Formats: sequence, C-alpha cells, structure tokens
Amino acid sequence: MPTVGQTALLALAAMAAPVVASAQTSAPPPSPGAAAASSQSGDLLFESRLRYEGVSQDGLDDASALTLRARLGWQSPERSGFRVLVEGEAVVALVDDYNDTIHGPPTYPVVADPEAFELNRLQVAWTGLPDTEVVLGRQRIVLGTARFVGNVGFRQNEQTFDAVKVTTRAFEPLTVTYAWIDRVHRVFGDDSPVGEWRSDSHLINVETPTPVGKITAYGYLLDFSNAAAQSSATWGARLEGSRDLPPDWSALYTVEYARQSEYGANPARFDLDYGLVSAGLKRGPFTATLALERLDGNGAQAFQTPLATLHAFQGWADVFLTTPKDGLRDVSATASYAVAHPPVGRSGVLTASWRDIHDADGSARYGRELDLSARLVLDSHWAVELKGAHFDGAAPSFPDRDKVWAALDYRF
Repeated sequence: MPTVGQTALLALAAMAAPVVASAQTSAPPPSPGAAAASSQSGDLLFESRLRYEGVSQDGLDDASALTLRARLGWQSPERSGFRVLVEGEAVVALVDDYNDTIHGPPTYPVVADPEAFELNRLQVAWTGLPDTEVVLGRQRIVLGTARFVGNVGFRQNEQTFDAVKVTTRAFEPLTVTYAWIDRVHRVFGDDSPVGEWRSDSHLINVETPTPVGKITAYGYLLDFSNAAAQSSATWGARLEGSRDLPPDWSALYTVEYARQSEYGANPARFDLDYGLVSAGLKRGPFTATLALERLDGNGAQAFQTPLATLHAFQGWADVFLTTPKDGLRDVSATASYAVAHPPVGRSGVLTASWRDIHDADGSARYGRELDLSARLVLDSHWAVELKGAHFDGAAPSFPDRDKVWAALDYRF
C-alpha cells in the first residue's frame, strides 16, 4: 500500500497534468535544434486516470470506488539499435467502499483496483536485425484482439510480463511474434497472493494479409507453477476481413477456431473447443455486428483464457471472467457510432451492446446483458468516458448486477 508521501506525490502529479497540457498547447513549435535535443535526451512518459466505479449486486452491499492511477516513465533515445524504457505505476483509492480482492471486505462486490505502487515496465528493445525487434524485460504484450493475451488495460493496475519477445517482418508478408514468459504481473498487484504467476510459457503468433482478409495462426503454451489449473496448450486460427458493398457499405466478417488441452503442471485431462463467427455492416461512422462465441466445457473443465483482457468479452459486468464448467455460448449484437465533430471536443464514440448467454450446449441460460458507453476525446491529452452495464441473471450462481463508470483520462 502506498505511504502518505507516495499518495501525496501521486496527487501532485495528477494536479500538475493540466499545467503541463496548457504549457504544451501554448508553447511555439520547437526549432529543429530543440527537437534534436529532445530526441537526444529521450521521451518522458506520463498518463493518469481518475475513475469512479459503482456496483449494485444482489446479495451484497452497494460498492463505490473512486481511484486515481498514474504512470510515470522515460524512454531513452536509440543508441546502436538499443532503447531502454522504465515506467512506474501507482494506484490510490480515494473512496474505498469496495472489495479490492486483497483487503475485502467480502460484503462488497469486487472492484479489482487495489492500491498499488510498483514497477510497471522495465525493458530493453533492440532492432539490430533487419525488420526485427527484440524486447527483454518487464513489458506490455497484446496479441491480436487480446482475446488470449492482453494487458487488461481497462483495470487501473495493468497486467505486464517479465518476458523475451521477438517480432519480425523479415519473412514478408508474414509477421511473426514469439514470446517466452517468466512472470505474469496480474492486475491484483504485488500485495495479492494471486498477483504474480510464475511461468514457463511460450506464445507463437503469425499474421499475414490475404485476398480474403487477415489470417492469424497461433499457439499459446501456458505453464504456471503456482496456478497449475490455468496451464493449457491452445492452438488456433482466425480469419478477419471485409468486402465493399454498393453504394457505400462494407460487409465485415470474422471466423475463428481453437483447440485447448492440458499442458505443463495442469493435472487434469481435457480437449476443449473454441469458436467465433461474426458478421457485420459498416457505413461511414456507423458499425453493427452480430456474433456467436462459444467456449466449450465438459462439466469438470472449461475453455479458459487466463491472460486475456477479459473485460472486453462476455459483457462489461465481468460475470464470466472464468468460463463456467459447462462452457459458455454468447450471442451478441453490437452497434457503434463514431462522432467526428461533436459540439465539444475532438471526436467521440457511442457504443451499445446486447448479449444472451447460455451454457455451451444452449440448454441453460446464464443471463442477459446490456452495455452502453460514450467516450469523448477532448484534445490530444484529455478524454472522458461514461459506461454502464446491466446484467439480468437467470440462475442463483449468476446474480443480477449493475455497474457504472465515469473516467477522466490524461496522456502526456
């Protein structure tokens, strides 16, 4: 937990952000010499997020969480193909009427934003080989849509990895990514007993453009010595593309399949399927999609994605961060509208999503959910977001809940 001094430092950094933004906006463009000097000294990294999250869940007291997250870092200039990045992260709870997963209390719903003061990233990148980058150290890894591997960017404490990652485009048109992970630093923070997973995991991801769309093939071999039940081997492929339709529409389509089995320290035995089919239409700023996503379950184990940015899938109410043992079938409809010139600010996005969730066979309903969001980008530094989620549970194990969020983001 941060000390009083650390809390004060974080608050001062957050309050200083508007001053920095104002100074940047009013300052004249730098001269070429000044730009070179700035490049030679590296780049300052700073971002912050002030967010309120309220949760009302059947059987528990209403939760209110007001948290402030700040990240401060520095990236060195490139020297002989090498570049260093270091970044710290702090999360402070200004209102803590919620279960933060570490200190409770269990009478409140979970809001997985515990207080933290820790090293977020410390990495060395090297680009000495043609069309190739090697990154060593604590780093952010997001593969594809983050369905299987992501940084859980929605939560205040980011998920990062102690890893070696190699990305190369030397075999055009392929983009090949390989990573070996030694530690997973999860969103629960260093003070949590489940905040770090010891890992001997391998990630393989290959992407290529084709006439019918982008094809991605992947293999994720996850082995966690202190979370053996989360160890698995997943192999799969994804096709994602679009086609122009007259007069000014586009058809969108995605098909994905994966197979998951036990791996490493996992004592269980299973072979489970994953499938996704999605179709949509886009015209100008408007996009609408229908999707069917299915994660298999055999009554004892289910298809799991423990490194994913799970908040982005199966609804923002976060009911299904762990796939139920009978699996899951998610039928959803999503519409979004991009506002190019709002009355205030630079741009905005309105999103609405509805989903009906059953077990994998479709024989038992888990519940239905409605999600709404509005995000407004004010300028190159500031953004605000309002979100809401209403989950109507159909079984006692999936109680009703409502969640609301209001966030103010700043990026240097």
